[in-house]
Amino acid sequence: MRRVWFAVVLLLVGCGVRPSGVADGGEPPTGVAPGVTLYLVNARGQVEPQLRQTSRLGSISEALGLLLTGPGDSDLRTEIAATPVTRVVVTTTPDVIRLRLPLTAQDVTPVGIDQIVCTALGVHVQSGGARTMKVQVGFTQPAPESEVERTCPLITPGG
Repeated sequence: MRRVWFAVVLLLVGCGVRPSGVADGGEPPTGVAPGVTLYLVNARGQVEPQLRQTSRLGSISEALGLLLTGPGDSDLRTEIAATPVTRVVVTTTPDVIRLRLPLTAQDVTPVGIDQIVCTALGVHVQSGGARTMKVQVGFTQPAPESEVERTCPLITPGG
């Protein structure tokens, strides 16, 4: 019996397996996004994603600022009125992203609101956030639309 026990110990020692502690995975990668995805409107009147090359993902506020500058050289369009002010205030809770836009409710069509919601959720999800997050869009002049918590059917499963 002693011989068998010695052989087992010898095999375990000889195989090179050593116990190890917990290995730290390090910091998550940053700066790997080629840009931010903005949601613009195609010729059929549907919201579709378009990558804007910025060399980084950026914040929700920065992405919405880009969206408010317009579609750029794209063949897509926007349903959001032009504005010289592009600063968007973003407040995030565990369940809702609240946006305060420099626009009135009359400056944005329902499809334009979808553009805003999808762009905000797109950045949130690309940053590692949950697809189930809701977005509340607020305007400079309060409107009933400001109280609605929305999702993006292009991002949220089950829309």
